[in-house]
Amino acid sequence: MKAYDLPTKVMPGGTIHLPPTLVQALPAGQSIRVIILVDEAEDQQDASAWSRITAEQFLAGYSPADAVYDRM
Repeated sequence: MKAYDLPTKVMPGGTIHLPPTLVQALPAGQSIRVIILVDEAEDQQDASAWSRITAEQFLAGYSPADAVYDRM
């Protein structure tokens, strides 16, 4: 099974534009599976929050005594 990953937009009327090179690679009449992944603003906010929390927790474990390793 081959997989193609590409960004595109939903056009007016609900159609999805496929690049001509991809259309040529798909055999006419062949059955395909379509998986649609949609970015949600909430997902982006969650990822940002996790990054911030991870950095805070990492730095919370950092002791000023560890600064000796930064000088190497």
